[in-house]
Amino acid sequence: MSFNQYRDEVLEAISRKVISQYNPFLLSVPTPIPVESIMEKVYGLTIEFQYIRKNGRILGETVFEDAMIPIYEHKNDEGYKLVPVKAGTVIIDASLINNRSDGRYRYTCAHELAHWMIDKNYFTELGQTAAMTKKINRSSETDQAVERQANRMASCLLMPKGTLKMAFHRNRGVDNIIRFLANQFGVSSQAMEIRLKEMGLI
Repeated sequence: MSFNQYRDEVLEAISRKVISQYNPFLLSVPTPIPVESIMEKVYGLTIEFQYIRKNGRILGETVFEDAMIPIYEHKNDEGYKLVPVKAGTVIIDASLINNRSDGRYRYTCAHELAHWMIDKNYFTELGQTAAMTKKINRSSETDQAVERQANRMASCLLMPKGTLKMAFHRNRGVDNIIRFLANQFGVSSQAMEIRLKEMGLI
């Protein structure tokens, strides 16, 4: 079983097209991309908040086919229970619910959206969900490659290349430009630093 590997330029182009179809204005001004709205209105996905695992290691999980999914009963400390979840549901760990403007929450949403957009056939054929962990430590090289690609696409979606490049050059004299741009785009400073380095801007 192999997944579709895309060149970075293709991931950038797919992301630009998605944003442009939703609202082309978003590509002309540095602003947080409304990833939740794109998930729900463009792709018809449903976002739910649950405690996914006891250790909090999994931040998001995308369900491609109707399935019974193990969810941790955090509040009552009763362990796991199986709950029916419909296809097209993205489960976000409830630990992020109070930080919905936080970069980690938005990045998790974008990562899961990337799986839905480019990995749907791969996971459907495997009969699995796609789960975002805090660290990529899945067992196979293929799993790791799938997760890395979803991370790259999440960055493309949340920090569109052309818009970010324009914002960077317009604000070069700003103190702590990484944090400044992270705030403009609604991402974490860590995600912004990685993206700027990948683009060769820092």
